[in-house]
Amino acid sequence: MLDEPTRRLCASITAGETGPVRLAVIAPGGYGKSALLDLLATAEGAERHRRGRSAGARLLLVDDAHLLGDDDFAELAEVALDDRVGLVVAARPRPRPAGLTALLGRLRGQIALRPFDRERVRRCLAAATGAALPDAVVDLVLHQTGGIPGLVHRLAPHLRPDTATVPAGAIEDFRFDVDRLAPDTVRVLIAVQAGVGGDAELLAGLVSGPAGEAAEEARATGLLGPDGSVPPLAAAALRELVPADQRDSVLGALADLQLRRGGALLDFAGALLAAGTSGGSAAAVYAAAAEQADPALAVRLHEAAADAGHPVDEVRRAEAEALSGALDSALRRADALLATAGGERRAAAAGVAAAALAHRGQLARSAELYQWSGQGALAAIGLVGVGRLTDARAALDRAATDGPPTLLAGAVSSAARGILASVDGSGPAALSTVVRAAEMLEPVGHDVLLPDSPAALGALLALHTGAGALAEPLLERATAARVGGALLATRHRLLGAWSAMVRGDGTEATAALSEAGTPLSPRDWLFAVGLAVGTARRGSDLAALRRTWEQAYEAVVRHPVDLFTLLPLGEFAVAAARVGDRERFAPHLDQAWDLLHQLGDPPAWTTMLHWSCLHAEIIAEHPAAADDHAAALAANATAGPFHAAVASAASCWRHVLDGEVDPVTVEAAARGLHAVGLCWDAARLAGQAAIRTSDRKAMLSLLDCARMLQGQGTAGQPQEEADRVGARLSERELQVATLVVEGLTYKQIGDRLFISAKTVEHHMARMRARLGATSRSDLLSRLRTALDR
Repeated sequence: MLDEPTRRLCASITAGETGPVRLAVIAPGGYGKSALLDLLATAEGAERHRRGRSAGARLLLVDDAHLLGDDDFAELAEVALDDRVGLVVAARPRPRPAGLTALLGRLRGQIALRPFDRERVRRCLAAATGAALPDAVVDLVLHQTGGIPGLVHRLAPHLRPDTATVPAGAIEDFRFDVDRLAPDTVRVLIAVQAGVGGDAELLAGLVSGPAGEAAEEARATGLLGPDGSVPPLAAAALRELVPADQRDSVLGALADLQLRRGGALLDFAGALLAAGTSGGSAAAVYAAAAEQADPALAVRLHEAAADAGHPVDEVRRAEAEALSGALDSALRRADALLATAGGERRAAAAGVAAAALAHRGQLARSAELYQWSGQGALAAIGLVGVGRLTDARAALDRAATDGPPTLLAGAVSSAARGILASVDGSGPAALSTVVRAAEMLEPVGHDVLLPDSPAALGALLALHTGAGALAEPLLERATAARVGGALLATRHRLLGAWSAMVRGDGTEATAALSEAGTPLSPRDWLFAVGLAVGTARRGSDLAALRRTWEQAYEAVVRHPVDLFTLLPLGEFAVAAARVGDRERFAPHLDQAWDLLHQLGDPPAWTTMLHWSCLHAEIIAEHPAAADDHAAALAANATAGPFHAAVASAASCWRHVLDGEVDPVTVEAAARGLHAVGLCWDAARLAGQAAIRTSDRKAMLSLLDCARMLQGQGTAGQPQEEADRVGARLSERELQVATLVVEGLTYKQIGDRLFISAKTVEHHMARMRARLGATSRSDLLSRLRTALDR
């Protein structure tokens, strides 16, 4: 299977169209030198080289010239001087006897043999097997062989159309080749597999002769690809056919050399792991490399070192486990260290346990451990989160004297001061402090074990105070900087999805939720379920809401209430009212209010929960309780523009529910909500007001406003759609349709509109006929499309 230039040259030679040639064919084993000479041997007057060539030979073909002796080279030198005889010499790059070097110097050109590309692999397999093999098999062969012709030919007889992995028999075919490799060549090939084949210094300490020559000999075997790596098929042969003790001896020697030299060990340690290497030297490499590895790999390296009997830093091992998400094993290891270690190691173990507990939702216990271990700023954040404000201030005061003023310490202390300020009533200044803390941590926060990141805390505070536009870029920067490693990456992603959901982008929120993966820590699971509940509610998908509710209740039961979990708690309050399960949920909501009362009912943290509970009471048809929340929101109105906008919207909701719809007031309130980031809530207020007014002009105007606030097209498009719907449905039918799409039952709709459930059913039947729906589900689909829900 020659490439096109080589094919044309060979055709010209065999056809006698060229004069006597003087060509070299230098390539590693397995590149087809002998096959090429077989093709040229079909030319008239071609003859293989042997002692005492015939006088009539017109083309002399020399194979394996690197194995010839001085007498052969002397004879071939005479042939090279005879212009009547062509000469083609094939040899491996190594060894290179002096006679071969001199002979090659007399030749005039070289035929290059290259690895197969995909098409040539396909043609070769078809020729070898007598059938065209599927693309998947061709791709498997190309990957396993790197296109090296000899490896392709070795593998071809073992292939079938359904072959998905390399058959064992194909590996066994390499036994003779591996057995005849020189010891130094084997050492070099194993070193290449371990990722250090290009390191001349290491090779020099590994082989008996010159390192460069040993490396060239290894390349000449044809078991290395053009890029210097061992193709997977050859690697498997070396792994299976080189005796284990011989391979371990080479890897152990490499490990000793690497350890003496120091420097980066990660790639080499990974190769040792892949080879299953144990022993003292390998274990020492694992332990040293664990300090350089990302957490997931560090866990494996610590385990491999411990299994091989090497001492392991158990604190660092527990920290790596926590950062990789293995919170249970991290807690077990850290707890054991708390009981047995002393001094700084015990304090460090307490920090690992505290971080793991925070991710598991045990913020109170986490704060106590941070307090005990002298990490005052982290303790202060947790203490605020569980309502212990006095203790938090004291812990933060002590933190000012703890340790050097590093960027990490400064960022955590700033975040703690910002959270304290948010409770003390300085909302905008508090958010600014936490955001600056997040930016301070970005250069040094890579894979740092934290109970929470300043970016996550800043995003939470932003979402609670109507500054959602700050949340997403803040979280994106933290993710890009890998603040807190993989452990906090999921939290950052979920909070970004929450921000998208609040501004009405359910598609983005759902996509981010699906990317969160599993398993999740209890805290992340709480937010993930909150997102599922929130997107189902905003999509008026009552069936999905009911399916998710039991998970929501379980998440609340598993995760104690703290200041930083109020967002999902607010979603669950609305969902509990929607599915009629408020009684079970009430104790958890009471705990949240008790916590906020302990903190002095700070507007920065109470406003959003009051807003959610207002809607829960509206759904449950408890107007007096709804008025209480509206009054609380009014009391917070002076805290800032966000609180004022929410208070105005709450008052507007109460008037709308009483049938008092002032289009100007409603639109102003809705636009106020939209301005502070509550885009879905803004559209819903305008939409609900539209179906409760008897003024057709006001209804259409408010529907137009609702669609604009939801970000759907230009002003003319919603008006046109509203006119189209209004032309086909009566005003009452439009009201019924909107409530049905929101998931209300016929009885709830009847109670809302002061008509009977039977009348609602009649309205549904008429709408089905007018819209040409073939079933109830088809009708609901058409109504959702028509109403843009």
